[in-house]
Amino acid sequence: MGWIYLLLAGLFEVGWPIGMKLAQGDKYRIPAIVFSVGCLATSGWLLWLAQKTIPMGTAYAVWTGIGAVGAFLAGVIYFGDPQSLLRWLGAALIVGGVALLKLGGN
Repeated sequence: MGWIYLLLAGLFEVGWPIGMKLAQGDKYRIPAIVFSVGCLATSGWLLWLAQKTIPMGTAYAVWTGIGAVGAFLAGVIYFGDPQSLLRWLGAALIVGGVALLKLGGN
């Protein structure tokens, strides 16, 4: 169950920077900030639950990895963030590092 909590925590970790990006415009500022705070709180709570059964270092690395790569993908897909081979390689290295942490332990 810890890994399910951790996956969900990572997905909510992607939500709050998306909300912050949306809050930059006047039209959705308040709802986007509320969304961000809700995602941040939910993500932290799910990480707390996951750390009951997953080592802290592994859980934190997976959580931030999902958040970083997810935010990168959301930025590219929905907000027109720049793409380059090096940026994609960086995201792949994050995924690879997270996979090694998972394979190396719990």
